[in-house]
Amino acid sequence: MTADSTPIPARPGVVEPGPERPAPETPEAARRPRRRDDGAIPCRRDRSVPHAGWMVVAGKEFADHLWSARFVVLLIVLGLAALIPMYFAADAIRTAASQVTGQSSIFLFLFTLGPTVGDTSVQLPAAWEFIAIVGPLLGIAFAFDAVNGERANGTLPRLLSQPIYRDDVINGKFAAGLAVIGLVLTFIVCVIAAFGIIRLGIVPSAEELLRITFWLIVTYLYVALWLACGLLLSVLIRRAATSALVAFGTWLLFTFFGGLITQLIGGFLAPVTGTLDQQAANLSLQQTITRLLPDTLYREASLAILNPQVSAVSNPATLGGYQQAAQRIPSLQSFDQSILLVWPHMVTMIALAVLCFAIAYIRFMRQEVRA
Repeated sequence: MTADSTPIPARPGVVEPGPERPAPETPEAARRPRRRDDGAIPCRRDRSVPHAGWMVVAGKEFADHLWSARFVVLLIVLGLAALIPMYFAADAIRTAASQVTGQSSIFLFLFTLGPTVGDTSVQLPAAWEFIAIVGPLLGIAFAFDAVNGERANGTLPRLLSQPIYRDDVINGKFAAGLAVIGLVLTFIVCVIAAFGIIRLGIVPSAEELLRITFWLIVTYLYVALWLACGLLLSVLIRRAATSALVAFGTWLLFTFFGGLITQLIGGFLAPVTGTLDQQAANLSLQQTITRLLPDTLYREASLAILNPQVSAVSNPATLGGYQQAAQRIPSLQSFDQSILLVWPHMVTMIALAVLCFAIAYIRFMRQEVRA
């Protein structure tokens, strides 16, 4: 045996590191981030689920919504709310189409014409007005028990014990509600359009399709605002029945009595007194106060989009503005001009929806969820 191959004797009581026993780590090495085989340092928040956690929660919630009784009931209610006005207005729309052939707004009568019932003087709301009343129920129904229902059933702690983070729960539930709302609204609009094409024989033009599509987006934002409001109540209120009562009470207050409340507030803050210019400015301020209501925002935006003859959605703030509005020649607004009228309404609805969801998100992240 040569000198190079002579083994070195181990010291007594010392275990030498071998190929099968790695050397122990020092505290500094244990705190150092480990590298993968490819050399990349993994993030501390590596998820052990196949996809993002909110996608898993959203998929499960979306499937539950589709098979729930509330989905079927709301789909039927919205379908009847959209088809009943068209059934009574079919003759009036057909007569108008035959008299003004070539006009670019005939197909929009399916959404804007409020018919009368038989020979009576009872005036039914138009299709978009029905959706303005019933649409908030769609958002509230899919959100009032999103969180407190899980807490009442005792499934929220089990859900968070899985490799799913807390923010994934509320994000996934909100995303599932948005998906269901988009599905229902798209179905209703397609039913209305199919009724006009098949039974009445009216073919929409390209501009009419753009207006209907944009109105669908506005309706989606309007219902999404109520979805965020229902989600907020579900987080703040422990019991699902109580949150449902508060949500439906809020809907009744804002939809049917909100105009009276804002009128009283506007009359107190900006009474119509003084000179003509002051009266015009106070009237404009009162109208701005009424736009704090989601129902007012949606009605003004829908009317401006579905009716090309609408050239303004607010009162002038000065006497000169009133004189210019009176001297304006009536004309049909283009699609771009109608968008310029309603984009502030859309921004306001988006801001209100984001505010409600942000409060619900912060509150849920700070709540105790243990059983």
